[in-house]
Amino acid sequence: MTSTSDQVGQSITENLQKILAEADESVIAVGLDENSTRELIKIVAESEEPPNVRLLAEESVLKWVRDDFMLASTAAELREADVLELRATGERLDDTLLVTEEMVVSLLTPNSEQSAALATDDEEFAAAVRERWNDLWEDSEAFDLRTPAYSRVTETLSEEFDSAMESDFETVLEAVENVDAAGELDEVGVSLLVAAKYEELLYDISHWGETIGVASKATFSRKKTLFEEQGLLETEKVPIDVGRPRLRLLLADERLREADTEELSSVAHEMLSAAPA
Repeated sequence: MTSTSDQVGQSITENLQKILAEADESVIAVGLDENSTRELIKIVAESEEPPNVRLLAEESVLKWVRDDFMLASTAAELREADVLELRATGERLDDTLLVTEEMVVSLLTPNSEQSAALATDDEEFAAAVRERWNDLWEDSEAFDLRTPAYSRVTETLSEEFDSAMESDFETVLEAVENVDAAGELDEVGVSLLVAAKYEELLYDISHWGETIGVASKATFSRKKTLFEEQGLLETEKVPIDVGRPRLRLLLADERLREADTEELSSVAHEMLSAAPA
């Protein structure tokens, strides 16, 4: 016997929350776009007992996730907890589906404000759909986020430096989500700004970042040079016993030095926006 139902929610978030809350063990999520993928990851991260989610998406969507450090590091956290798996397929995914052990749900999102979930729990149909997407899952490759888990970032930052610097890093990184400076205020830029606030050495912050997988030392160095050119950072040489002096990072502008931690990203954004191209 076929049983169908539909749910028109206020948003994709509302429908995803309902579907995941009702899923007992595992869910295959297929063909989600960027916005739906972001909401899925956030919902799973905030759930006390989430189901195991296998996300099968087009490679472009997963690359988009990887480019968002906060989102990618959260996904990496879930992956390490064996809650979320990511695989990329070369196939075009025209349908947006969530397949549970009991039902198949088709998600329709005509715009960012409307979403409908059309579900069926017909056993034969659901089994056929599960088999179809399980087969494609097995044929698809695991996607490398190239991003450390968020807890590893914060824990190691606190260990290598101190808890105050780690707290400021989190505050600035979260604030960056509300501004846009052509990608310059990314995880590397935030690390450098916070390190400069605490007058840490470039060697130390870049070594930390490379060791845990945030970015290479070369990437930190290039960003440091860019921020110097645009008036955000300056450095002073610190002699060492053997070898070339190391560079201490300093905030170059009084506006940055006087800014509260919550304002650091917005002040930096204004300076980056005003700097000549």
